[in-house]
Amino acid sequence: MLDESTKEQVKQYFERINNPVKIRLYSGAHEKREELVAFLEDIVSLSSKISLEHSEEKNDGLRFAIFSEDKPTGIEFSGIPMGHEFTSLILAILQSGGNPIKLEEGILSAVSKLKEDLYFETFISLDCHNCPEVVQTLNSFALINPSISHNMIDGAMYPELVKEKNIQGVPAVFLNGKRFLSGKAEASVIFDKLLELYSVPESKEETTDHSNPSDIYDVTVIGGGPSGVTAAVYSARKGLKTLVIADRLGGQVKDTLGIENIISLPYTTGPELTHVLSEQLDKNQIKKKENVRVLKIESGNLKTIHLNTGERILTKTVILSTGAKWRELNVPGEKEFVGKGVAYCPHCDGPFFKDKDVAVVGGGNSGVEAALDLSGIVKSVTLIEFGDKLNADKVLLDKVAQSPNIKTLVKAQTMEIQTNSEKVTGLTYKNRISEESETIPLDGVFVQIGLVPNSSFVKDLVATNRFGEILVDEKCKTNVDGIFACGDVTNTPYKQIIIAMGEGAKAAISAFEYLLHAA
Repeated sequence: MLDESTKEQVKQYFERINNPVKIRLYSGAHEKREELVAFLEDIVSLSSKISLEHSEEKNDGLRFAIFSEDKPTGIEFSGIPMGHEFTSLILAILQSGGNPIKLEEGILSAVSKLKEDLYFETFISLDCHNCPEVVQTLNSFALINPSISHNMIDGAMYPELVKEKNIQGVPAVFLNGKRFLSGKAEASVIFDKLLELYSVPESKEETTDHSNPSDIYDVTVIGGGPSGVTAAVYSARKGLKTLVIADRLGGQVKDTLGIENIISLPYTTGPELTHVLSEQLDKNQIKKKENVRVLKIESGNLKTIHLNTGERILTKTVILSTGAKWRELNVPGEKEFVGKGVAYCPHCDGPFFKDKDVAVVGGGNSGVEAALDLSGIVKSVTLIEFGDKLNADKVLLDKVAQSPNIKTLVKAQTMEIQTNSEKVTGLTYKNRISEESETIPLDGVFVQIGLVPNSSFVKDLVATNRFGEILVDEKCKTNVDGIFACGDVTNTPYKQIIIAMGEGAKAAISAFEYLLHAA
């Protein structure tokens, strides 16, 4: 099943395996059984330290488990993990074979202390680029805690189960049979959800001795997008001891499929740019704390940063670069039915609405692009815009005009997403001219109405405007001494990658000047 080029690449990865790994394939009948067997035989042929065991334990024919030195890891796969999930399988084998788990130590320590029996099931699509991060995080949790197990389930192979659980978006995660979360989620989000449900013992706090200067950072950058990475690199190149704290490296850029407006770089993708950003941090020997979230910051001559892992970081200056997230409609039916008809990513969730009727709310570039992407999959798209006209680029509007299954509604205010007990059934909007309300029968709603700054954790610390953007001056200074901000989280106009990078450089130079005068 695997081509020779892929085999050779995976074979090189498998040279890192230290401990024997066994793949246990459960018995059962399925039309894809032979294909799965051939796939697994290809995998085990690439390393003498991997073996395949055919178990007599009855199952559906597509389920297999990973063992490390004959001990169960808690990791299972139901389906043939190709596509984006191929990496999840390879990583599970490598980590089961003794390779390190790349999650923040504070999270690993806390999760390892959970006492409850936790069984996770993650329904995925092999075309979903957001699913692997969730699968790999939960696989890591299973590896470090024997009370946790996780099964990746390919929704396309289990249509009856998908229908039974009313799954209309991926990834869809269930914990002990109950829905746990839907949609894209980083390790920090999954960890926070566990904190909501269970009493997770706090890790030992990373306290810093004020009398030991080597334990205090000169600059701590909160955020790992283009502006944050630029700020960190400029800080490090000034000789400053620098730390980057990020719940996800790359930020929103990581989800961007095509980038063509960075001067000197004709074309790249979000994942590719994120990889380059990470490499540049490593090249400059900048310490990173990934997949963790900042709860609060205490100001003073030294700033104290509190993390959701229980750790505390002391730093002389802070650069806030936390970017923005998808803006929500905040109408009835939205939050309750995320993953059950309400979605934010047309690339991931579009295939679940094949030959169905959907709406896209938002008439800017992102909304119009989403409508065009969906038009090739769904039966019909209704594009809904609050304003007087669509505000997308002309080239996109021309394509909309040529798409027979896209209908446009302007001067329309979304009032409610209609649902029954299981799924989305329609959308109610108000005609802003007639003031009359109308309801469109629908199977899904994709929300594309822009971004909201990730500033809530500092709203009581620094000044913000009515949109929640952090107010900065021309040197990226906030109203608090020693705290700077840059990128999409600020009131700097024009949210563009190249502008964010420039602002990150400016913030770092400003922090350097502040430290010079404070010395």
